[in-house]
Amino acid sequence: MDVLLILIPAALFLGLLGLAAFLWALRSGQFDDLDGAAHRILFDDPPPAKEPKP
Repeated sequence: MDVLLILIPAALFLGLLGLAAFLWALRSGQFDDLDGAAHRILFDDPPPAKEPKP
């Protein structure tokens, strides 16, 4: 039972740490463009620009 005195605060701390990381990601715009990557993978990259001949 003594181990619960360590595990309960540790679990609460890790939970709060995860919540803080999620809120930071939410505020920094990590979830703003959810469809962009899904659409980008369908299109080919544009061909590289040709260098002018000297």
